[in-house]
Amino acid sequence: MVTHARKEPGTVHLVGGGPGDPGLITSRGLELLRAADIVVHDRLIGPELLAAARAGAELIDVGKGPGHLPYTQPAINALLVAQATLGRTVVRLKGGDPFVFGRGSEEAAACRAAGVPVYVVPGVSSAIAAPAAAGIPVTARGLARSFAVVTAHNAGPDGETVDLRGLAAVDTLVILMGRASLGMIAEQLVAAGRDPDTPAACIQSATTPEQRVTRATLARIAEAADRDGLENPVVTVIGAVAALGDVEIELAAGGPALVVAAGA
Repeated sequence: MVTHARKEPGTVHLVGGGPGDPGLITSRGLELLRAADIVVHDRLIGPELLAAARAGAELIDVGKGPGHLPYTQPAINALLVAQATLGRTVVRLKGGDPFVFGRGSEEAAACRAAGVPVYVVPGVSSAIAAPAAAGIPVTARGLARSFAVVTAHNAGPDGETVDLRGLAAVDTLVILMGRASLGMIAEQLVAAGRDPDTPAACIQSATTPEQRVTRATLARIAEAADRDGLENPVVTVIGAVAALGDVEIELAAGGPALVVAAGA
């Protein structure tokens, strides 16, 4: 009788790619990217970072976004498991941090359920990096002792917008994926008691040369973002700290500096 040795499974690494600037991935994340057999990446991962993958590595874009849904989440989970089962080293490259609104926990659970070794490499989240790139600290002595990070979209089938009224009293509110809902978000917060004159800022394409910053009051931030033509990805900051930031921010060593000036 001929017996065949069972092929050992490969591994899946959930790697945070950072907020946009390719220089902001961690050294461990870059090391794994350079060694992977296959890179399963999000839509917002830039070509400069993907170019760091080893020659011959297979790159699969599974990005999700408005009007762009080539893979459902269950299909992504199945893809990771299938590739690792073939004995391949898989890097699941995500924008920001895998466990900050990145559904990394679902992918990790799918791998564990299938007996596939899975590891997590944290990344720099845009929730912190985007404000920082605009010169905005999420906490500041005398201005903000607390902050909350929320997504403006639920994961439900209808993509309904979440109710943020319970967060109206947080010193600094950082909102991801909320560009299309800014007007409704502002109305919710004002109705819940937030001062309509609270400073607010929207940061588009943070930490990249395409970064743009729009500043206004909470009551007028949606109008200002429309006026300036801001498009996703946008991170919104609401709170006294959003009035700060008339500074120059240096990105990765050797990379471009972004000069951030207060807007109207």
